[in-house]
Amino acid sequence: MGMVTATAAAALLASPPQGHLGRRCHLVVPGLRLRPPASSSPPHAAPPLRLSNFVPRCYITNVEVDVSHTSEQEALDDHPPLLPACAIPVVHLRDVPDASPFPLHESASHSTDFEELPVLSEGELHTIAATPAHPAGLYALYASYLFGNLVEQLWNFAWPAALAILHPSLLPVAIVGFFTKLSVFIGAPIVGKLMDHFPRIPMYTGLNAVQVATQLISAAMVIYAMKNVTHASTSAVVLKPWFIALVAAGAIERLAGLALGVAMERDWVVLLAGTNRPVALAQANAVLNRLDLVCETVGASVFGLLLSKYHPVTCLKIACGLMICSFPVLVVLGQLINRFSCHALDSSRTPSDESICANLLDVRKIVQNGLSVIRNGWNEYKQQTVLPASVATVFLNFNVALAPGAIMTALLMHRGISPSIVGAFSGLCSIMGLVATFISSSLVERVGILKAGAAGLIVQASLLSVALIVYWTGSISQRTPLLIFLAAIALSRLGHMSYDVVGTQILQTGVPASKANLIGGMEVSISSLAELVMLGMAIIANDVSHFGFLAILSVSSVAGAAWMFCQWLGNPTDEQRELFMFDPHFQVEPM
Repeated sequence: MGMVTATAAAALLASPPQGHLGRRCHLVVPGLRLRPPASSSPPHAAPPLRLSNFVPRCYITNVEVDVSHTSEQEALDDHPPLLPACAIPVVHLRDVPDASPFPLHESASHSTDFEELPVLSEGELHTIAATPAHPAGLYALYASYLFGNLVEQLWNFAWPAALAILHPSLLPVAIVGFFTKLSVFIGAPIVGKLMDHFPRIPMYTGLNAVQVATQLISAAMVIYAMKNVTHASTSAVVLKPWFIALVAAGAIERLAGLALGVAMERDWVVLLAGTNRPVALAQANAVLNRLDLVCETVGASVFGLLLSKYHPVTCLKIACGLMICSFPVLVVLGQLINRFSCHALDSSRTPSDESICANLLDVRKIVQNGLSVIRNGWNEYKQQTVLPASVATVFLNFNVALAPGAIMTALLMHRGISPSIVGAFSGLCSIMGLVATFISSSLVERVGILKAGAAGLIVQASLLSVALIVYWTGSISQRTPLLIFLAAIALSRLGHMSYDVVGTQILQTGVPASKANLIGGMEVSISSLAELVMLGMAIIANDVSHFGFLAILSVSSVAGAAWMFCQWLGNPTDEQRELFMFDPHFQVEPM
């Protein structure tokens, strides 16, 4: 047979039930490519079908061609009219196999050109689960997170230290901290909603600009106060315009910083690591937590070193220089993240971004829109399948007594504990938090994210219970009870940080991408409310003799978080099973 239309070759690959090759075929497969079978084919196999001179330019579809008795001219005369510039692709067929039918039943002998589909081994599946979807983009994300978080942590240590130098009272620092938490509680849901309906890269750039600008304003206010404010009463300081501007700028700066953290930890890292790659996502979350701990330590150490060598105003000017330099670097890193991830961050999450953003930014309806967003965010938050995991995270924020912090430091100093022991305790807690980031990814790999989360909460609750028993039964002024008390609290950080990593991954897996920032903002908002409540309790029970009451509240909150999570894990819903179908906890062993 001479030349026929290109798509007629598709009909030669499948024989109809008749005893000869079918006469008519519908041409519907453009761009056909046939490759000869491997050299290992059995000798009795039919000769391979070879195609040559294939020139795809235009395609003919739905054309009936008689491939047994039709001449080349007849085949070309029956096709529908073509455009003048359209050439007909042709295929030269040589060594056409015989016209015998191709048996499909199992007992028939046939060519083994079509092998079984490959099935991935367990090791290959594990390799895929541990390989990020966009590794280069993930490394760029680490760089951006490290640089931005380092400057942020340096400033978080700088402003309270500068205020403490400016005025001996703790009230100015407490006021700034209170309004910072209040702004997060009110503004986090609104910012989260806005982020869910706005392109990622422009939002990232805008938040960085707002954060750097407010940091510079705050630094300028503190520098102004150091140069112009002399010895003044506390009430006179907190009513000054520069202090009011400092409070407002500090609240906005903290809100922008938390929004950037939520975007990177709940949205970006999921896209770059891959939602269906649990091991890679767990490792990415662990790296982000390690970077956060490193930045927290290095930022405080760097500014403390600067304060020991230079005047506070000089130190603040150095910090301002770092802030100014950080903005263009962070913008470039954001673009690199998007480019290295094949523009994965450009993907749209909602179809009506512009209208919703314009409505949220309408100054005339800011209060109405704010209340509506908070109400809507609360309703969305309650309906999430992974709600118990998020509530457990909120409960952990009630633990302000049996954790490294201001209250624990005040207790130890009041009991006459050596500052070296207090410093060693804080350092040990940081080391345990760093170790937990390695343990959490290993736990996820071995038992899955759900059981890993339960293990972290149970460990923390158990060790804090030991610390509470030691506090009530023995005097921590003695060496042995003190060491057991501090060791139990330090080791409990293993469970706390492990669940912090795993709980984040559970929310990343269970919350839709279109609501990731809204739900994350609501969780941050509720967590800020929990911290405000516990700080209020600490203010009421401000005597050191009431520390036992705060310790009981702390242990109860952690135990409640563990019980709630285990109940959720032990009584799964169908939606929960479907959401975590690949988790070992819900996989049925073969009979």
